[in-house]
Amino acid sequence: MVHRRRRLSDPYVRPDVRVFLDYLARVPGPRMHELDAPAARAQYLAMKDVADLGVGDLAVTRDVVIPVAGGTIGARVFDTREDRVAGPVVVFYHGGGFVIGDVATHAGFCAEMARALDLPVVSVGYRLAPEHPWPAAPDDAEAAARWVADAPAELGLKVASLVLAGDSAGGKLTITTAMALRDAPAAVPVIAQFPIYPAADFSQAYPSFEQFADGYLLTREGLQYFADAYRSDPSQVRGSPLLGDCHDLPRALVLTASLDPIRDQGRAYAAKLAQAGVAVTFREARGNIHGFVTLRRAIPSSVGDVAGALAVLKTIVTEAEADRVMAQAAGTR
Repeated sequence: MVHRRRRLSDPYVRPDVRVFLDYLARVPGPRMHELDAPAARAQYLAMKDVADLGVGDLAVTRDVVIPVAGGTIGARVFDTREDRVAGPVVVFYHGGGFVIGDVATHAGFCAEMARALDLPVVSVGYRLAPEHPWPAAPDDAEAAARWVADAPAELGLKVASLVLAGDSAGGKLTITTAMALRDAPAAVPVIAQFPIYPAADFSQAYPSFEQFADGYLLTREGLQYFADAYRSDPSQVRGSPLLGDCHDLPRALVLTASLDPIRDQGRAYAAKLAQAGVAVTFREARGNIHGFVTLRRAIPSSVGDVAGALAVLKTIVTEAEADRVMAQAAGTR
């Protein structure tokens, strides 16, 4: 093994992250951005059991179908209880550049959310590009959140409020959906949001893009591959939600990775929330890379990052739901 001498100007890379990155560099064959979309999806799915932890024991793992404009999409419910009183429900949007990923690739993380938060999690399988380019994904994300808020019988849950969450592309959908449901409320309120290394703004260049564009899993070529397939308009709010108004959004936990080319977009979103007077907690996984929440087997230290973030989110949701209940009680007097 070759030991690299770290220069003072080099970013800190955790030892287990370095082992994983060195392993990826040695893997033969085409890179994801060199494959067509179906092959890239298959490659990503095949990596799931190698890179991440499994679902584990849950009381409920149930697939449901959500109606959207022009058809239906799939979703999966994860819950530690077979029955519970009305309360918050997490609506989760998976990452993958709007091209890859599905409820299966993120099942392990969703199951961990359900356990750590003691809340049901509904993971949404929104339509993917290039077959369904922008704005299919934000359309589906909003429709799914409204459907969950309506608590239809087939969902099998009593819904009092929503918590929106998602990683990467799903982090962007978390933000756009929070904005949409602020401007035109659903049947129940959104009380919290949890964007994880969100792709929040492609309308301008950020320093982290050049600093970590090569050698840290998510690359310049990968980002361009996703952008070419998704074909969003970065000058529009649903293409770059950081351009939107952040006032009166639900309280937030924003989680980033320090070695991520889109790190600065998440930092900027957290800062804009604070400037808008939104209660926000910012956490950054120092020495870790984009995608770490679904790399807990490959990068064992990510287990701590996920556990720490979910502990903070649980407190945020508990406080937000208490505020909602008290406001509701005050309004009925």
